[in-house]
Amino acid sequence: QVHLVESGGGLVQAGGSLRLSCAASGRTFSSYAMGWFRQAPGKEREFVAVINWSGGVAYYAASVKGRFTISRDNAKNTVYLQMNSLKPEDTAVYYCAASERGVFREGALYDYWGQGTQVTVSS
Repeated sequence: QVHLVESGGGLVQAGGSLRLSCAASGRTFSSYAMGWFRQAPGKEREFVAVINWSGGVAYYAASVKGRFTISRDNAKNTVYLQMNSLKPEDTAVYYCAASERGVFREGALYDYWGQGTQVTVSS
């Protein structure tokens, strides 16, 4: 079992930055690929970014590529999402998730989820 807790969300103006953190406890963190997803009101959950177990491979949704950076610190059991040049359309609840099976964009292939953290970007 893996327990995930996100933090770092908040209210920011368009063009600003936030860094989300996801702290993991439980089984070996470094054996999991870690992903970030988001869900805006009235919309389906969507993939944001994913990073492999070592941090050497990362993929991004087209909508955030070049603005967001995913990273991880296995010594701290933490994955991060640095979000720059934020836009109002980035407003959503952001979730981190852990996958035992590898690097995927599909949320259904993730085994553990955090409770989410709200990000609101004002125009």
